[in-house]
Amino acid sequence: CRWCHNPEGLSPHPELMVRTARCRKCGLCRRPCEHPECKPFDRCLHACPDGLVSVAGTVWEADALAKKLLQNADFMASSGGGVTISGGEPTLQADFVCELLDKLSGVHRAIQTCGFCPADKFTAVISRCDYVMMDIKLADDAMHREYCGVSNGLILENFARLKASGKAFTIRVPLIPDITDTPENLSAISAIVGDSPVELLPYNSFAGAKYEGVGRVYTLPDKKNNPVDAGIFKNAKLKA
Repeated sequence: CRWCHNPEGLSPHPELMVRTARCRKCGLCRRPCEHPECKPFDRCLHACPDGLVSVAGTVWEADALAKKLLQNADFMASSGGGVTISGGEPTLQADFVCELLDKLSGVHRAIQTCGFCPADKFTAVISRCDYVMMDIKLADDAMHREYCGVSNGLILENFARLKASGKAFTIRVPLIPDITDTPENLSAISAIVGDSPVELLPYNSFAGAKYEGVGRVYTLPDKKNNPVDAGIFKNAKLKA
């Protein structure tokens, strides 16, 4: 979607990230570099005197990542915590996610997803989770195509699968000014989700700098949300 707050997670591959707002334009990072970790990005990752150049994303094997996460298993158990898999969109790597979740058996497992995923992959992922956070952004299919690039048909079908699964879940609605926060859209989503738990997520434009850092353009204006009546929903809370 156009307002993704983690643009560095949109690519399935590691991406160069440069915090351009503080860049001195010294050019040190542009000098030829023979470090193997730098060659894919055609610049040095270590030369910036202010540490503004980094790589977003790391390639992991499921076994190694599970072992790293399970180092905190005792703390998670004592604190009531667990592992939440997010993105980007984690179901784009559904096979990896399933393998990882299998290796985290015994730990509370949650996922954040937009729900745009083939039915068999979606079912396989949520069957391994204890809790699912799923977005429903726009009820109107034409608007969903315009702002998210795809039809919402598969997403709504997967919502029905999630509801029928018996898994604990929350539907999340990002409140984007004049796009998703309109009474018409919220009323339509309310009709879809019924008494399912809903979390309304206020908008902020802080992601703009991250878009610039990975060479993308943030197209949404810096605006505040319209007043929202959470009472439109039967079971909603407005996140602070």
